[in-house]
Amino acid sequence: MLWVKAFHVAAVVAWFAGIFYLPRLFVYHAQCSPEDTVGSERFKVMERKLYLGIMTPAAIVATVLGIWMLYEYAWNAYSEMKWLHWKLLLVLLLWVYHLWCGRYVKTFALNCNKNSHRFYRIFNEIPVFFLIGILILVIVKPF
Repeated sequence: MLWVKAFHVAAVVAWFAGIFYLPRLFVYHAQCSPEDTVGSERFKVMERKLYLGIMTPAAIVATVLGIWMLYEYAWNAYSEMKWLHWKLLLVLLLWVYHLWCGRYVKTFALNCNKNSHRFYRIFNEIPVFFLIGILILVIVKPF
């Protein structure tokens, strides 16, 4: 089970790397002038490859391995502890954020973005709270 946990953590790291970087690409893409079609097309490729090639597979692997660990031993050991329920809620909300990012990837791909770079700068900060919350819940187990 330690191998499963190691690969779970590696997948979570890859997922969060993408979760932090993709909205940063949105910031730069939103700053592209309408005349800069070469730059815009480059961002579209980067966004699509990051979302579909790294983030989504990492998210799926992290989730599948997390469910495996829950099934094998964590649920019996920790099901009465509220920290696990809160962690699972935060992971669910992280998936919502992930899918929200996918919506923006499509929006940019269709040249339909209406949000400013300032919006994406704020949007970029949201996963920090997920990461901090999940780490505190898993390591400290406050309740």
